[in-house]
This record gives sequence, C-alpha cells and structure tokens, in this order.
Amino acid sequence: MYTCRECERELNQATEVCPYCGTDLSGDAQAGEAPPKKTNWIAVVIRYAILLGAIWGFMWYVVPERRGGEAAAQAEERAIRALRDAGASLAVYADAQGGSFPPSIEALSGASGERMKQAAQTALAEGYQLEYTVRPADASGAYRQYTLLARPRNWGYRNFYLDETGVLRATRENRPASAQDPPL
Repeated sequence: MYTCRECERELNQATEVCPYCGTDLSGDAQAGEAPPKKTNWIAVVIRYAILLGAIWGFMWYVVPERRGGEAAAQAEERAIRALRDAGASLAVYADAQGGSFPPSIEALSGASGERMKQAAQTALAEGYQLEYTVRPADASGAYRQYTLLARPRNWGYRNFYLDETGVLRATRENRPASAQDPPL
C-alpha cells in the first residue's frame, strides 16, 4: 500500500499522480505504514488478569504445599507431642507385659492401643508419618527394643527419633533421625 503525502489517502498501486487530489507523486512514492492502533487498556488488563490467574492456579494445585514459619513449627510441636504420647503408650504396654514391647502397633489393645493410634493419626494430620519398628526378639521371644520415627510428609523440616530409652532426638537433614542425633 502507498499513501499520498497530501491527502493521506491509501493508494492500491504506485502511480505518479494521486487520483484523489492530483498531487505529483513521482519519485516520492513510498510504502505507507498503517497507523498504530490505540491500546485497548481493558483488553490488556484482562489478559494480565488471566495470566496471573493461571500462575496462581499452577502454584495452588501443582506445586506441593509447603507451609513455613509458624505453621511448620506447630506441625513439629504436634509431631513431638504425638511421639511422646506414643512412647508413653508403649511404656505402659511394656510394663504390663514384663518389659516386652508389641511387635506392631496393631498388637496394642485397650487404652494404650487407642492412645497410640490417636497419636499416629494426629501426627499424620499434621504432615508427619509415624514409623514403628521393633528390633529382633531376644532368646525369650520378647521384644526389648523399638524405634519410633516421625518423618515429615507435606511440611515440617525435622525428622524425629524415639526409642525405648525415652530420649527424643531430631535432625534437619533429609534422612531419618537416629540414635546418634542430638536430643531435644
């Protein structure tokens, strides 16, 4: 497209004379640029709102939930409380069984069993998984040693360890806590 420099009308072809105003266009004919369109601010705002909504949706649904600060501290406190409750339930069971711990959580019965299961559910609701394991039985068939771990699932930063000694230990490393970690 070409534009007449006098009347500023668009011409379909390069000619020497403008058919509308008769201006001599010889040597000056140049391709005209379409005038820039005015920015439609409403469309721009809507596009950015959609973009931000898509980013927010991605962050909300795709990225795993990681709560920090106070929420993580509360989750860790509840996991510690759940470990202590579970340890107390295991100690009550061991006292009743002559020092032998149960081979699994399911073997617990009565008030101790309910308390242990409630502690495990509380820890799980707060983002921690309780893992109970017993060491091999001694010659009499009694389980004298156990480990109870609390591992973070959704949030929380520390791993916790409790054994038959009753000493609660923790680590911030990405591994299960062990007896070599510092006590709380």
